[in-house]
Amino acid sequence: MTDQKNTILAIVLSALVLIVWQYFYGLPQFEKKQIAQQQAQTQSTQSPASDNRPPAATSPDLPGAAGVAPQARLVTREEALSASPRVTIDTPKLKGSISLKGARIDDLALKRYQETVDPHSPDIVLLAPSGSPHPFYAEFGWVAATGTPAKLPTAETVWRQDGTGSLEVDRPVTLVWDNGEGLEFRRSIAVDDNYLFTIRDEVANKGAKQVTLYPYGLISRHGAPQTSGYSILHEGMIGVLGNLQEVTYKTLDDKKTVHFDVTNGWLGITDKYWAATLLPDVTAQLHAKFSQDTIGTEKNYQADYLLDPQTVDPGSSTTTDARLFAGAKEVAVIDGYEQQLHLNRFDRLIDWGYFYFITKPMFMLIDLFFRMVGNFGVAILIVTVLVKLAFFPLANKSYASMAKMKAVQPQMQQIRERFADDKVKQQQELMELYKREKVNPVAGCLPMAIQIPVFFSLYKVLFVTIEMRHAPFFGWIKDLSAPDPTTVFNLFGLLPYDPSQVPFIGHYLMIGAWPLVMGISMWVQMKLNPTPPDPTQKMIFDWMPVIFTFMLANFSAGLVIYWAWNNTLSVVQQSVIMRKNGAKIELWDNLKLPFVAKFWDACRSVLARPAPLKNKDGEGR
Repeated sequence: MTDQKNTILAIVLSALVLIVWQYFYGLPQFEKKQIAQQQAQTQSTQSPASDNRPPAATSPDLPGAAGVAPQARLVTREEALSASPRVTIDTPKLKGSISLKGARIDDLALKRYQETVDPHSPDIVLLAPSGSPHPFYAEFGWVAATGTPAKLPTAETVWRQDGTGSLEVDRPVTLVWDNGEGLEFRRSIAVDDNYLFTIRDEVANKGAKQVTLYPYGLISRHGAPQTSGYSILHEGMIGVLGNLQEVTYKTLDDKKTVHFDVTNGWLGITDKYWAATLLPDVTAQLHAKFSQDTIGTEKNYQADYLLDPQTVDPGSSTTTDARLFAGAKEVAVIDGYEQQLHLNRFDRLIDWGYFYFITKPMFMLIDLFFRMVGNFGVAILIVTVLVKLAFFPLANKSYASMAKMKAVQPQMQQIRERFADDKVKQQQELMELYKREKVNPVAGCLPMAIQIPVFFSLYKVLFVTIEMRHAPFFGWIKDLSAPDPTTVFNLFGLLPYDPSQVPFIGHYLMIGAWPLVMGISMWVQMKLNPTPPDPTQKMIFDWMPVIFTFMLANFSAGLVIYWAWNNTLSVVQQSVIMRKNGAKIELWDNLKLPFVAKFWDACRSVLARPAPLKNKDGEGR
């Protein structure tokens, strides 16, 4: 019974590993290819839409909510930027411009992040103007109350800059527009040394009639963006609106609109490493919404909010403040804004996942050592040692039980031989032996089981944190968040061809140097244990290192390095503990056993061949 339980447990663990791999890697890759194909088909028939669309809200009625006709043709980003006068944005981390037409923040690139590991590759472009291939912008303004005929600025309104100069840190700009009917609109825009824009809108009523206006803010994105396609990563609409809200593009395609009425909330659109979010005053009552509509053939996604109305009497003025985060999701920056602005769980803009309480502390620990040693790979190795030390008492107990299990192997064999024809009695005697010797037959699985939360949290950290993006280790590993770029199938680059281009199986041929090191270390760890008596269980454990090598080959290099280092530490730890408990270390015996067995099999095969027949002269025939 115990052997059967061990076999079933081994099969279940193997199946679980395969399911986890399929969920985290295989299925997302398939979904990613499908999404890319769908987007390619959609984009071939799309043209960008004109977007004179104020935020969609339930009250008041908003002009242009039904959309307008699409533009005649798609233009390049440069052509779209040159189509309107602009105010330059120039800070240590950002570059771009504000369009005076519509007063939108619609041109933004990140100076410190490039598209590839090559530092000379193009900067990451976050925001883009309407009419360009991928419009993505922020807009702020006022909506008139129902029945109020006030002329308000729209996306087509051309503002005037009050003064000259670009938008820089500690150098805000002011935009002005007069509606010619007694209302003057002034907009002051400031930016800090990271990614936060502060917008102050003022309306001065120089007319003779009272005006009631609703402040709004919106972030709009035209076209379905290409996502990473991984189920463990959220990309799409995000916000804390009462609870954490993560609405995917696909969900919004189905629901069209999702409404929220809350205070102390924020909302926006997030990618894997970048985001644009609206950060209204934490005391404001928000009428917030995620929405999707279609103009022409193009899907447009929007996050917006409407504040309570403000009444402006003749001869008076009113102001409203807004904030926009548009940039890289750096952990320290995000946490700093949360504390500085008293935002509600703004750190959840980074997708730490359901195991937030493990994942974020894991990153903080790695980041702490990174600041000491200057290399995230080395920091991961140090943290692995600390994790080993933390779980040392549990592992010590487990390995000690394994040593005892090994010590009673002769008695177990005697019981099996004595009760070979009575399986029930055999299992009863084995259980009595385990109880008497205080042996846990499944103790060997415990060290692997306790690694699962750590493995997952490290996987999440490597996958979602921008700090790990393009973080080098040593040698050929230039990006810990990407798979090992080498492969044994072209002799690690010595042969001039790319195995990944082989049809159907190319993806599985990318077995790099570090995955091989990991597989060998796991194989050595398996051979450290006594050979399982059950043939099925033995086969599973023999093949497990090979399976893991192929599975982890396409995971982040940092994760594979962690696993290889962890295996190495486990081999040393297990050897010391088992020797301390008087168990023989059969590592070398188990390593040489297959080769010795094959040698003797070959010798027996030769010796077993019949002697050749000889003729009367003694010659073979």
